[in-house]
Amino acid sequence: MSQGQGISRSEVIFRAFKYTIYLLLAWNVFLFFREDLAASAQTFGDTVTWRNVVEAYSATIDTLAWVVLLLLFELETAVIDDERLKGGLKWLFTGIRAVCYFFITYAFYGYCVKYGLVSGLVPFTVSDACLMVGSEYTYIADLDEYMPITQASCGALQGGDLVRIDGTTIVGTIDAARAAINLSIVDIVNAGDWLIIVLLLEVEVYLQLKDKLTDRLMYLGKFIKGFFYLVLFGAAAYWGVKGDFLDFWDAFLWLVAFIFIELNVFQWHEETEEEKELQAVDPD
Repeated sequence: MSQGQGISRSEVIFRAFKYTIYLLLAWNVFLFFREDLAASAQTFGDTVTWRNVVEAYSATIDTLAWVVLLLLFELETAVIDDERLKGGLKWLFTGIRAVCYFFITYAFYGYCVKYGLVSGLVPFTVSDACLMVGSEYTYIADLDEYMPITQASCGALQGGDLVRIDGTTIVGTIDAARAAINLSIVDIVNAGDWLIIVLLLEVEVYLQLKDKLTDRLMYLGKFIKGFFYLVLFGAAAYWGVKGDFLDFWDAFLWLVAFIFIELNVFQWHEETEEEKELQAVDPD
């Protein structure tokens, strides 16, 4: 990006708001870790190892990698001058970015594995659901939310057909299990969609640094990314209705954060084009 000479009051307020959004996303890493920790205790028990840690903590790892990647985009498109994005700094950013993409892609795989886990259902029969009170069995309250069966909650499991997640002691109604499966599908769609969007952004940043990002390519990129952003809005809306608040809140924050990145790229491109025009008028 090009460095300006001064910062107006409105720009200070805008940046404060933007970085507040980034800080809230960083805080979500802890919130997802707490949620994953509780869920993994039920789905994996004491069998969480380095081989399956990304499956158990897919949301945490995914969010952490995205936060780091977001900060890289912010530095490249709005903080660090173009002339400094070379040499050692460029290779440092490339290395960090590669690590982030590895974990983001691995987290996407983790979401796919989680879908396979929650969709692996077998019939479960019990004469009285309240007999499971105080046992190791838990029930499906939501995706990644498996609650102990209590006297207050066992009534909801009575009378209907029950299923169990194969290989676990997690039981639930067919409706609750289907809702969890649907949410896991939305996780996969959302994660895959973000991978496509960030790939398109990487192409734009690369072309901008090479001075090859034309207005036509900018327009085409906006049109293509617009479709994928609509998919993300749909996922956020689904979480708002069917999921829990954290999923909805996190999706909303990420959409706002990447609107900032899109604005950064647009402003960066506009500043570069203005510099070209000035140089054409006054080469000296």
